[in-house]
Amino acid sequence: MPYYIGDVIQDEKRMIARTPEQFEKTGVHVKLNTRVDEIDTEKGVVRLSNNETMPYDTLVMGTGSDVFLPDIQGLDLKGVFKLKNLRDAIRIKAYIKEESCRKAIILGAGFIAMEMSETFRTLGLETKIVYRGALPVKKWSPEFSEMILEEINDNQVCFIPHRTPVAIEKGGAESPLRLITNDGEMEADIILCALGVRPNIKLAEEIGLQLGKTGAIKVNFSQQTSCKEVYAVGDCCEVFHRVSMDWTYMPLGDVANKQGRVAGHNIGNHPMTFPGIVGAQSFKIFGLEVAATGIDEREAAVHNYHPVSTVISGSPVARSMNRGQKLALMLIADKYSGKLLGAQAVGHGGAVSRINTLSACLWSGMDLDEIGYIDLAYYPLFGGAWDPIQIAAQSLRRKM
Repeated sequence: MPYYIGDVIQDEKRMIARTPEQFEKTGVHVKLNTRVDEIDTEKGVVRLSNNETMPYDTLVMGTGSDVFLPDIQGLDLKGVFKLKNLRDAIRIKAYIKEESCRKAIILGAGFIAMEMSETFRTLGLETKIVYRGALPVKKWSPEFSEMILEEINDNQVCFIPHRTPVAIEKGGAESPLRLITNDGEMEADIILCALGVRPNIKLAEEIGLQLGKTGAIKVNFSQQTSCKEVYAVGDCCEVFHRVSMDWTYMPLGDVANKQGRVAGHNIGNHPMTFPGIVGAQSFKIFGLEVAATGIDEREAAVHNYHPVSTVISGSPVARSMNRGQKLALMLIADKYSGKLLGAQAVGHGGAVSRINTLSACLWSGMDLDEIGYIDLAYYPLFGGAWDPIQIAAQSLRRKM
């Protein structure tokens, strides 16, 4: 959606995976602008917002997630937005053009905040990120977050740390909005709330479905909930993490797609289980690739591992071909078994491909000795004879 707002994707129809008409051709009936108000699990009936009732034998809950919004006044003012769906993206894009926006403020410093800071700058808006913490994207280790901070600063995004929003008010003659924080105020033409999401579990709670410790709907490996006739998929439910060996919450589109397919197989009497995830994720911010997989040292300690880590500064290409590109790679492993637990990478190219490789290593349960000599395709434009993955694995093994 940030790429649609920034005109990289100009036609919103390209953002729609399948239209109601296309669904209809496959025998799937779609009801738009219709809310589910009540579910009667004893009778197997759903009551809709238009008072229509629909019987069911099997129910799938794909209620997704809700955007987390700060508890402050002014969220209903014109020019204050969240970005959760295509409707939001269309509204934001239209508002920027219609109001000739010049100044943008983003509340939050996660994935969406990073992507939208690039979008706003691409559109020529003066952009500020306001965040209560010290560094952006806190999931990444501080040294990597500092690289991300350097990248956004180099692209004229102003990052303002240690600020908590207190209120949003109507602005003055220069700008229509004013953000009040715990330490000053600033004006903007548009304010975007990008503080993360939480599972939409309202209906699940009303029908008494069991929730997991993350607060999302608890499911089994077949995507079945505590009510055997009800399945849950996507951002509203938990997923099993193959590294921590525990259930977690990871609201990502690829995970939702896989869960939906598994539920469909089981409902259609073709038994299937979802083997879980290793936590691979990535995003791009200006010229920087950012990616991670597995668990970090804090999570590893919580799950009874003995984590050790190493960070190397390498090159995404052979050094003879390097023209200033940077690649930093972190590996985390268990001190006693040598088993890989996680990885993070940030760089001007090559970061996502390394994390994808290391995700496959995690999926297979490989240890550092195996990874240190893993067979990888060598070509100077894509890496050296010793890839950063191999160098990092050997470096970490020597620390044990």
